[in-house]
Order: sequence, then C-alpha cells, then structure tokens
Amino acid sequence: MELLSVNAGRARTVDYTNAPSGMTGIDKRPVAGPVRVEAPGPAGASGVAGDAVCDLRFHGGADRAVYAFAREDLDRWERELGRTLDAGCFGENLTTRGLDVNNALIGERWRIGEDLVLEVTGGRIPCRTFAGFLEEQGWVRRFNQSTAGPGALLRVIEPGEIRAGDRLEIVHRPDHDITVAHLHRAATAERALLPGTLVAAEWMESGLLALARTYAEKHGA
Repeated sequence: MELLSVNAGRARTVDYTNAPSGMTGIDKRPVAGPVRVEAPGPAGASGVAGDAVCDLRFHGGADRAVYAFAREDLDRWERELGRTLDAGCFGENLTTRGLDVNNALIGERWRIGEDLVLEVTGGRIPCRTFAGFLEEQGWVRRFNQSTAGPGALLRVIEPGEIRAGDRLEIVHRPDHDITVAHLHRAATAERALLPGTLVAAEWMESGLLALARTYAEKHGA
C-alpha cells in the first residue's frame, strides 16, 4: 500500500458553488516534495499545508482534516465517464494505491511515511460544488449510488511530513464492523441503517454523528 500523490488546491472564485464566499479549493493538484500534515484545530480548515478549504460548513476542521481517495476508484470512474481523471481531481488530498479505502473501518488508523498517523472518520458526502467542478449530469446521485465508494475523511492523530511514494500501513482497527461504505450508504440511501452505525460514534465525523443520533432519537432506535 502506498501514497501515490499528495494534493493541494488554491482558492478560486466559481459561479457554481453554494458556499457563502463563492470560493472553492476543490481543484487540487499533486505537490512535489514533502508536505506537512497536522491537525487544523476545531476552527481550522485543511490539515494539509498549502491546501485551501473555503466552505467550513462542509469541509475541513478536526474531523475532516484530510480526504483520501483510491486510484483504483478513480480508474473505475475513468472507465464509466470515458475521461481522464488525474490525481486530486475529486478534491482528494491523498491519492492511494493498494488500500481498500471504502472498506476501512470508522476509527481505523493509517501510518503514512515515518510519522503521520491518520484516523478514518467517515466518507465524503458530495455537494453542488463537486458536481459543478466535474460538469457531469446528475453527479451527486451517481456518486452516492456508485459502488466505487465515497473515499475517506480523516483526522490527524500524529502530525508529520509525507510525500508521493511513501508507504502506507494500517496500524489499528477498532472492534466493530462499520465501514466507510456502510456509513455512507446509511447517510444517503438507507437511513434506517443509521442507528446501527452508532457503535462507531466515538470515531465518527461530527456531521455524520449528529445525523445518526438525530435519526435514532426520532425513530426511537
């Protein structure tokens, strides 16, 4: 398992985003050389140095400091869409190879390079900005329903520097069976699954956790 690229984006103005600022950092490109990754703090943005996060309602912060997507899943989308998809084009900070990102457990920890340790908190919920950037018809629905999976959101447990080519290893797996893919399905297509995901509440991204708790309370689960 390895890190194919570390990707960062600069803020730019767009007319398809519903972000209050009208800005987005979704257009991420591979970065040459070492990149520092550290926890941005509760009011921070990206955990990746030099990476812009413009809409803090849905991106960035401690629970969403880093976003990872598998090269294998980009390849699947290339075949389906009939277009080239370069590393970073889904707005991911880390493009991986050899790691089953979508079947990672919530709370699973990855070590990348010598020092960096990240913890899986959930999956990416696609937004209007993502759809506008790719210019694909019905993109939000297609992305949510695809077997390619949503990719993983991560928090920083131990900071460090990383670069393309670094080894990636799983160093901890919690004792439950809630995967990124399962939590994403619960949050988007099968809400009845949400109460069961609360066994992973300790590690879940705050927005997904709030959704699961609200559903469980409303339905008495």
